[in-house]
Amino acid sequence: MVNETETPGELQWRVRDSNGSSTLLVPESGLIRRTWLGFLSFLVELKSKIRRFFKKSWELGVEDPKKVIHCFKVALALTLISMFYYVSPLYNGMGDQNTVWAVMTVVVVFEYTAGATIYKSLNRATGTILAGSLAVAIHWIAIHFGQAFELVILGSSVFLSASIATFSRFIPTIRVRFDYGAMIFILTFCIIEVSGFRVEKLFQMAYERVLTIVIGIIMCMFISMLISPVWAGEELHLLIIRNMENLANSLDGCVAEFFKEKNSNGNVDNDDKAHKNLFGYKLVLNSKAAEESFANFAIWEPTHGRFNFRHPWKQYLKIGASMRNCAFCIEVLNGCINSEVQAPEFIKKRLNDACIILSFHCSRVLKELAISTTTMTRSSKIDLLIEEMKTALRDLKNALKSLPSIFTPPVSPLPSLSPSPLPKEGQEEEEEIKEPISTPTIMPVVEVVPLITVASLLIEIVARIEGVVKAVKELAKLVDFEPQMERPIQPINKPTSEDQQDQQNMKALQQV
Repeated sequence: MVNETETPGELQWRVRDSNGSSTLLVPESGLIRRTWLGFLSFLVELKSKIRRFFKKSWELGVEDPKKVIHCFKVALALTLISMFYYVSPLYNGMGDQNTVWAVMTVVVVFEYTAGATIYKSLNRATGTILAGSLAVAIHWIAIHFGQAFELVILGSSVFLSASIATFSRFIPTIRVRFDYGAMIFILTFCIIEVSGFRVEKLFQMAYERVLTIVIGIIMCMFISMLISPVWAGEELHLLIIRNMENLANSLDGCVAEFFKEKNSNGNVDNDDKAHKNLFGYKLVLNSKAAEESFANFAIWEPTHGRFNFRHPWKQYLKIGASMRNCAFCIEVLNGCINSEVQAPEFIKKRLNDACIILSFHCSRVLKELAISTTTMTRSSKIDLLIEEMKTALRDLKNALKSLPSIFTPPVSPLPSLSPSPLPKEGQEEEEEIKEPISTPTIMPVVEVVPLITVASLLIEIVARIEGVVKAVKELAKLVDFEPQMERPIQPINKPTSEDQQDQQNMKALQQV
């Protein structure tokens, strides 16, 4: 039942149910009010998004100030090149269209690293000069053959040059180092050939255009190398060092996480620092493209810092490939942590110490390689650390040999075939009391598989770390690293088992 009650200045509607209680009906808001409320919510959401955007931008600038400096460098180059348009004497000497080409050159060529800027600058200059010279020469030849053959020669030259230059981009050597130059060659040649057909002073137009492009290239190169330069070679060097440290931390984190004891609820206690170290190997796996890019750009850079002009940058790629081989094993090792089938804790104790000690020695070798690469010196203790790693490897293999006793039943001796001796006179024949034979506890093979997998992966990681050591030693030989000052080797505190009950269980299994 619906009742209408009137109050001063307002009309209210109430609904009364069968129990006698009434409910006030609230009228719906109007269209204008809903639109206004929606607009206000949009403004509030937009304000929060803008605030988050500026907050992230500020954090990015504080984290890496080089990126902020790069923005100012690009702005400075564009400002200086714009003076050719703003200043009348420079504008009259270059012209309207040619000045625009200089601005476009700065925008296209200026990159974050100095090596990338030099690479694109030299490729653009080479491609522009070659294409401009060839286009002017072909246009001059076409004019002397007469108007009848001019279109045929110009069209054929465009077809042949475009097809040959495009095919050259598929050649591996040209694709790696001169791909951008081949693209600029096609663009410049076609523009000059097509626009030169309607232009009388083709040679002057090509000369002015090449000149403005060269001016923009020179300005970009000088600003990139002189004002807070970011060298691609140095970035590659630091990237390899960070990957070594991430690989060492990730290896320690994965092994420690696998052998970490669970609480009463069956869950592993979380540690933020250890949790972050687990995924360091992913940075190593995803760094291949960055390594190849930095190595390609570093070839074009001049001598800077500790790096010579012909520094063996390709050797860094071999080091990165060796580290990715280790990272693949660590990725599989990390998968064993969340495996549904897990070995009992007292079984893990049998390989706990051996695996943790081996991973500790492996990480020490990687960290020592990182120190050696950072200081560009020959390590004085890397050979000793490798021997300690191999000793820990032998201990793990010996521990693995005791595992078959867990899931292999003991072989009972054959009964004796000789007749039993007769009882003596006067001696009562006692009944033979047979003691019950205890059945040994046999572990299912499925429960031990994850543990054996972890141990096998650690053995494989040792072999792959030796590949990293070999690659770093080859780099030290090519660069001629200086001898390293001897540093004291820190003593190793080997981890021991804390649970005495688990040790008793393991001894009992060994006796069985």
